[in-house]
Amino acid sequence: MNSEFLEALYALEKEKGVPVDILLETIEAALLSAYKRNFGSAQNARVQISRETGDYQVFAQHVVVKEVVDPKLEISIEEAQSLDPRYKLGEVIENEVTPRNFGRIAAQTAKQVVMQRIREAERNLVYKEYIDREGDIITGVVQRVEQKNVYIELGKAEAILAANERVPGEAHRQGDRIKAYILEVKKTTKGPQVFVSRTHPGLLKRLFELEVPELFEGIVELKSVAREAGYRSKIAVFSRDENIDPVGACVGPKGMRVQAIVNELNGEKIDVIKWDPDSSKYVAASLSPAKVVAVEIWEEEKVARVIVPDFQLSLAIGKEGQNARLAAKLTGWKIDIKSESQMEEIYQREYAGYTQDYAE
Repeated sequence: MNSEFLEALYALEKEKGVPVDILLETIEAALLSAYKRNFGSAQNARVQISRETGDYQVFAQHVVVKEVVDPKLEISIEEAQSLDPRYKLGEVIENEVTPRNFGRIAAQTAKQVVMQRIREAERNLVYKEYIDREGDIITGVVQRVEQKNVYIELGKAEAILAANERVPGEAHRQGDRIKAYILEVKKTTKGPQVFVSRTHPGLLKRLFELEVPELFEGIVELKSVAREAGYRSKIAVFSRDENIDPVGACVGPKGMRVQAIVNELNGEKIDVIKWDPDSSKYVAASLSPAKVVAVEIWEEEKVARVIVPDFQLSLAIGKEGQNARLAAKLTGWKIDIKSESQMEEIYQREYAGYTQDYAE
């Protein structure tokens, strides 16, 4: 190793971001291990690489003691002071023991260490890049599908779309370009592992931010998201500017903005509703596209009873209760849906009970 070796390390520092001092310290530790392995040394030793020339030296170390127990590790105070009267008990004496044929081993070891540190540095850079993007969207190309898991090529890293994070009914083929939501980034022995989702509500939120400038700029705020991936979603939006309609901004001219997101999600239906600080109005809007006649609320219990026309009851509840379920997720309220005729029966029973109690 020489000055050219040092120049190569400085070049790596600029290119890969690995400090030269860290590289040299790692190489020194690796050379010491190689020295002990190849020359059967059981003694204490130290390897030093010159920061000016790149030359290396191996030094044996002995502790100055009163009485020597292990000559490989210790030296008597008398012998030490015969070398230099200034030595005291407990001090360490070093003498160079660099083997003559150590050069080839040193060069090979240094190469292996540098390559390993470069790989680690590259992995760390990729990890830092993606760990900062947790909760964001990535776009990649499907590389392969194994055991229902989809592996997505991101360029510098590979993402895993696990079977339980895939949308029911979506088929992914090699070469397909897809968007996904970054759930988690982990460090592994094989490098950073990126785990993504196509079902997470955050994917819908990020897609709207990409399509709707008013959301990205903060003029329109996305208050809540409820999603049953692959089937139907609801989002509640609010405008900080009274001159901007939040629903219209998200739907876009002729529905173009929301349609782009529907296409990305392979036909998933999306209801965009206006968030309202008035709980009764918000709950009523959440059951869109059903029309609501009245809403009775119990604030403390977070329970709302919603009355709809008879012909709107099935629409309000939705197929297998989906519309009502999503509305409850979106608002955070427990919603009880009744038709007008059902409420009339309830009122009649309550009235009959009241008159009977009164008569008694």
